[in-house]
Amino acid sequence: MPLTNKASIKPFETFVVGSLPRPRWVLDVIEKRLNNELSEKECANLLDPAVLSAIKMQEQAGLDFISDGEYRRENYVRIFADNVKGFKRTIRGTDQEGRIQHEAYVVSKIEQFNPIAVKDASFLRKHTNRKIIVALPAPYTIGRRMWDQKTSSKAYPNRTEFVWDCVPILKNEINELIKIGVDAIQLDEPWLAKLVDPKHIEDSQIQSVSEDISLSVDTINSIVDHFPNHFINVHFCRAHGYRKHGSEGKYDPIMEALTRMNVSRFAMEYATPVAGGIESLKNFPSNKILGLGVIDHTSTNIESHSTIKKRVNAALKYVKPEMLTLNPDCGFAPSALNPMDMDEAYLKLKSMCEIATLLKKEV
Repeated sequence: MPLTNKASIKPFETFVVGSLPRPRWVLDVIEKRLNNELSEKECANLLDPAVLSAIKMQEQAGLDFISDGEYRRENYVRIFADNVKGFKRTIRGTDQEGRIQHEAYVVSKIEQFNPIAVKDASFLRKHTNRKIIVALPAPYTIGRRMWDQKTSSKAYPNRTEFVWDCVPILKNEINELIKIGVDAIQLDEPWLAKLVDPKHIEDSQIQSVSEDISLSVDTINSIVDHFPNHFINVHFCRAHGYRKHGSEGKYDPIMEALTRMNVSRFAMEYATPVAGGIESLKNFPSNKILGLGVIDHTSTNIESHSTIKKRVNAALKYVKPEMLTLNPDCGFAPSALNPMDMDEAYLKLKSMCEIATLLKKEV
């Protein structure tokens, strides 16, 4: 079964970015799995009903494309390390709620030993008739998060070599997702978006922004060019946790890169003030679909119809209606941290979908 292609996307269709708020008991189950206190089967038996609930919530909100809430993942990028040999997990401390915080770094040559998202996607595909979206971390973000000079250099002397080794694994995973009928693949690339922030560049000791941008573009193209007929998205955000942004600034420094990236759609943050304004869309590539962020997941306010419509109208000055879709700025549990509850997420998504229904009637 082929994935959805770009031509089949309708104006103002609604997407989630991926993660949804998870109850504390779900997070505890995942932690017990990481600590080998629960088997994979025991974990699945506990989490299956929770995932079903997340699916039904999204259907009830009215979304066109839904996810499994990423309920089974400890983290959006470390899911790669959980299913690929060559990584070592460490504990870096506890979060504001006393939960253990993990890191994972590559320590030997990588080799896939389990599917990354296929099993979870199969469950989602089986339990909804809606179109589904499944996210995978992009190679550059994997490299930025899980390569460390001190820990990783014996296996990979430089970050670039490690990033390129991630590409064939992600190709294989996407190929398997296609086979089970996933409608949209999303590559999460928040660390490219962080390159708009000079403070991040300085803190990360990035020597050449242009080289880092090219590494992101080239590795993503190496993946997606293998699937020319399928609907593949890239999501940009500023990296989040506890309703705080990890970086800020206008998209202008990376907008040219979007013209070189051979994907169908970009899901981008524009609801948050730290995005620097909608004017950066003046350079958005006309042949790409925009996933316009109209819901600020860091805000406790439930966006009204008028607020969402205002954000859409502002974007329509730069992007044609047939190339515009709607989504929240990011997932509702970014980096696995989610202070909001499910009701808040539901009301935000419901408001977005209600205004989308009205907009669809106007085109």
